[in-house]
Amino acid sequence: MTITRRDFLNGVAVTIAAAISPISLIQASINPTLATKTLYYPPALTGLRGNHDGSFENAHRLARKGDKFNLQNTPVKENYDLVIVGAGISGLAAAWFYRKQMGPDKKILLIDNHNDFGGHAIRNEFSTPAGQIIGYGGSESFQSPHYIYSDHAKQLLDDMGVSVDKLGAHFDVDFYPNRGLAKATFFDKANFGVDKLVVGDPSRGVADDIPEGRLNGRSYREFVGDFPLSKQDREDLIELFEEQVDYLAGMSLEEKIEYVDKTSYSQFLQDKVKLNPLAIKYFQQITNDFQAVGIDATACSDARLCALPGFATAGLPPLDADEQAELDDPYIYHFPDGNASVARLLVQKLIPEVSDKSGMEDIVLAKFDYSKLDEEGAPTRLRLNSTAIHATNVENGGAELVYVTADGQMEKVASKKIIMAGYNMMIPYIVPSMSEEQKEALKENVKAPLVYSKVVLSNWRCFDKLGVHKIYSPAAPYSVVKLDYPVSIGGYRHSSTPDDPICLHMIYVPTISGSGLSPREQSRMGRARLLSMPFAEHEQQIRDQLQAMLGPAGFDHQKDILGITVNRWSHGYSYASSTMWDTEDNEKQLIETARRPFGHIHIANSDSGWSPYMHSAIDQGWRAVNEIISA
Repeated sequence: MTITRRDFLNGVAVTIAAAISPISLIQASINPTLATKTLYYPPALTGLRGNHDGSFENAHRLARKGDKFNLQNTPVKENYDLVIVGAGISGLAAAWFYRKQMGPDKKILLIDNHNDFGGHAIRNEFSTPAGQIIGYGGSESFQSPHYIYSDHAKQLLDDMGVSVDKLGAHFDVDFYPNRGLAKATFFDKANFGVDKLVVGDPSRGVADDIPEGRLNGRSYREFVGDFPLSKQDREDLIELFEEQVDYLAGMSLEEKIEYVDKTSYSQFLQDKVKLNPLAIKYFQQITNDFQAVGIDATACSDARLCALPGFATAGLPPLDADEQAELDDPYIYHFPDGNASVARLLVQKLIPEVSDKSGMEDIVLAKFDYSKLDEEGAPTRLRLNSTAIHATNVENGGAELVYVTADGQMEKVASKKIIMAGYNMMIPYIVPSMSEEQKEALKENVKAPLVYSKVVLSNWRCFDKLGVHKIYSPAAPYSVVKLDYPVSIGGYRHSSTPDDPICLHMIYVPTISGSGLSPREQSRMGRARLLSMPFAEHEQQIRDQLQAMLGPAGFDHQKDILGITVNRWSHGYSYASSTMWDTEDNEKQLIETARRPFGHIHIANSDSGWSPYMHSAIDQGWRAVNEIISA
């Protein structure tokens, strides 16, 4: 019997015997307003997660529809030293920094509109006949921690018992190379006239986890020679990849710098490299993973940061040390659940009752007791399924916050200080009394939508047969499909043979390909598209694309897929400045204006650093807490 998505969608709790289903879907889609505390365990939810149904409706009422909630008859029920809106990495880090400096007896409340803590750093769990598989639903790894992490971020990791070097040692960088697996490109029939997988990509990408010299790639002439393009297109691409030409010849150094800052990579490929449209399309989604937008809205200077070809012989200034580190550093600092382990370590430190396990190895398999997150009398409390709708300073000092619970009840709490650690774009609606200047600055951080889908397969023999571990798609919905990172830590073991179940990581970014619109405009339009997509449409995209890619190697989506979790982030990556669309002085002023304190209300989150990285989220939590302490 095949278990379809209808068996676990729409808030229906499901119990399916192992004899019926190849994967245990117990607790697959529990409605948090109906579930008992002992049953409630969000990491085991499948289906649609991330910005799940129920997490954003009240916020949209406030922001989109301008609804006025009746706040008059909502009394203050609780008092705290600090209330934090947003229990992602930044909010949790802020709670830790505050408690560390102000004392463990201080009363802290964190609230979050989602059904789990961690923000984008959430955990996905699957039960298979061969045992548990753990995946990451968002924030996945540490980016160049030795080079670009601040002392505060490094100290927080140390406080949590995380050794960056030990974590990297748990990543088996030779696992896929030793099997002879390589990267590949999938050309889909709808855009290239044929479904074709071309194996042996010799390119080493930004933040690559495969060591240089172990890519198992072919020469560019062999690799590109198999593309379903015309002979001339293939020759032009080979010349580009082999970096034989200065495509900016005739320009002064100043003109070259201005050009790469203000020109999109797609325009460069068209005007300077003289590629035909179909050849350009090969690169269209190659920046989706790192930039959350296609090459039509990616400046050439950012394309360099993504290791894209065409600039090696242009005589441009070298990248700065941090940028070079992002290119060169191995992307191996990864927990099986991504940075959710950092969030879990923070929660365990703040609320020890959730688990008797701590430390970077034991936390991986620790089962958290969510009933302990919000216990009366505890110094630190974490309240899920609670959407902030109004925050204001009060005349006698301190501030008040009103939030809506999952069942629609409004609650009010008072606090000496409040830290807004959610999305910048929502703060103007939650704090309507702040200045128009600050509201407008906050709204400029338009987060990019993206989807991280996790697909558990009964085996990965088809990947082994094809000789691939990662597939890039220039035009199919999912731009990246890859086998899970080979990490074994704390009793958890990665799939060891192609006969074992494994988790696929798939990336979908709803950009407006080829539109030439700015990243902000594409993000707004992509978000509307994403929120209109039901799970059935996501599931169909996943099944269709995997079948087209892997079918020739014997893959059967009806038999081989054991489970699907779609982590939908309609507000995903924080906005990062673009030289094409922004000016440095203006952006600096925007950032400072957006994050300045407003009375007793302070602002953290990665948005306030205009950077989508975990270390930025930590740094902004540190800054907000120190504003409070020094006030």
